[in-house]
Amino acid sequence: MAVVGVLSLLVYLSAAYVGYALLLPVWDSRPSPLIAALVVIVTAIVLGIVNYWAATARLKRSLDAVELSRARVPEVYRRLDTLVDQMDVETPTLLLAELPVPNAFAIGGGAGVIVVDRRLFQLLSATEFEALLAHELAHLETRDALVQTVAYSLVQTVVGLVGLVLFPVVVLTGGLARSFALLRGNPSSWSRSWLGRAQRYALQVVAGLGFAVALLILGYSRRRELAADDRAIEITGNPVGLARALTKIEQASKPDTGLLRQLYVHSEADSELSRLLSTHPPMDERIQRLQESAARSSARVSEASGSRR
Repeated sequence: MAVVGVLSLLVYLSAAYVGYALLLPVWDSRPSPLIAALVVIVTAIVLGIVNYWAATARLKRSLDAVELSRARVPEVYRRLDTLVDQMDVETPTLLLAELPVPNAFAIGGGAGVIVVDRRLFQLLSATEFEALLAHELAHLETRDALVQTVAYSLVQTVVGLVGLVLFPVVVLTGGLARSFALLRGNPSSWSRSWLGRAQRYALQVVAGLGFAVALLILGYSRRRELAADDRAIEITGNPVGLARALTKIEQASKPDTGLLRQLYVHSEADSELSRLLSTHPPMDERIQRLQESAARSSARVSEASGSRR
């Protein structure tokens, strides 16, 4: 066991040395902190944009969707054109697909694409469908999906750099802890030593950093959903229509939505943890906000009518 411990120590020391040797030239030729930060940010943004458009193209191919022509749904396009004229967005392409649940989501930016499940045409009234389109147009208007993808790319880049810097420390502390435990004849004791704890803390720093920033991004995503609801209300003046559309989608949805879950206007939130980790606010919260908005609008109309009298 002592021989194994010595050999293990040599292996870990060699790995730590290799990691240090690779990082040393980078450190010696490092630019100023400002330049380094700019390089990291620009690289993350570029990678995020490339990943976003590549993922969008793959998603379109995987949906097996067909384009809805104006001749096929003239009333839908009439309402869509009216919404587009009031918003800072180009007319998107409407795609009809068979989704796991009756729903809709927007992908791309600028003109973009709105994918709708064919069941929505039977499920929603014309005004409810229009309110749902306004919500998706709001996402295209602010390029929410692109912004979130770039943010995730930035997080991954930062966490990767932190992990790269801590790699020699993690390898060395963990290797020394395991080697000394072998030399003592008690291999399982390595995690209880101060070296083992140091390695664990280093790994927790990387994991904690990534988790904390991911929570911020998820929180931003939930706020963007509420902002899209508010924008839809502003454009259509019909919070009740959007509330009814979300209610019908909620009632018709099933739990198993697969990989497309993050793109839907609907998301399950059964516990505080699931709410915290969700990209969408709880559906009941969104519907309540819309109902409160409708109540405020009704109260203002009543007050205005009373003052005229």
